[in-house]
Amino acid sequence: MKLTAEAKKLIDIAIQEDLGDGDHTSLSTIPEKARGKAKLIVKQNGVLVGAQLAQYIFKKLDPSVEINFFQKDGDIIKVGDISLEVEGNARELLRAERIVLNFMQRLSGIATETKKYVDLISGTKAKVLDTRKTTPGLRYFEKYAVAMGGGANHRMGLYDLIMIKDNHIDFAGGITEAIKAADKYLKLNNKNLKIEIEARSFDEVNAILKLGIGHRIMLDNFSVEDTKEAVILIDGRFETESSGGITFETIRDYALCGVDFISVGALTHQIKSLDLSLKATF
Repeated sequence: MKLTAEAKKLIDIAIQEDLGDGDHTSLSTIPEKARGKAKLIVKQNGVLVGAQLAQYIFKKLDPSVEINFFQKDGDIIKVGDISLEVEGNARELLRAERIVLNFMQRLSGIATETKKYVDLISGTKAKVLDTRKTTPGLRYFEKYAVAMGGGANHRMGLYDLIMIKDNHIDFAGGITEAIKAADKYLKLNNKNLKIEIEARSFDEVNAILKLGIGHRIMLDNFSVEDTKEAVILIDGRFETESSGGITFETIRDYALCGVDFISVGALTHQIKSLDLSLKATF
């Protein structure tokens, strides 16, 4: 993970959110010069994410801290594993504890959930995609976690892909009008962005094929049977993506239709954090 200036700013916000005007519990109970050791214990099987974040947070609060990593981002972890050991100023370890865990538990949960979906479509050509249904401010981290779980990142935001969805189509006056307008916009503004178009019906699929403009067709809320038919109809002229209410129970059926991508919003917006714990050692 590359910790960009924006990523570091988010970590700073998290630290300030927790610290306020001081960790008065630690200040009142722990001697100023006291040193301590702690280890990160895995309490639930999954995929680890956040080792680099932990290192940055620990070192930001205590530059003298020493960290030994036994596992890295993307590693499969199991109950009882020790992912890292850290030694430093005891007060600063306690200041860092919840911030480190909040990031690592959530990101590891996302990666773990992603891997479950990825494993279900093993042997097919389909890739599991994330969406923009992310925690405000944490998209960069959450999409990184998806990648660590074996998924693929869709667009990062509104700026790096033209994605014509149902509301764009309706506001533009129809799918043909929306696609033509997007194509014209890119040419007038000399922008090199791919175009993805959501199709809600076979009529819209046929309208897209007739125009021949764009790179990917999203088959939104198509049944498995209709998805098979649509993939045959598109015949490789566009990339294909299945989307809309796809679950553990149905994802393999969609993958076997021959689609290139399957987007799953639940990767980031219906997630449970993975159980990790930072415990003092002596």
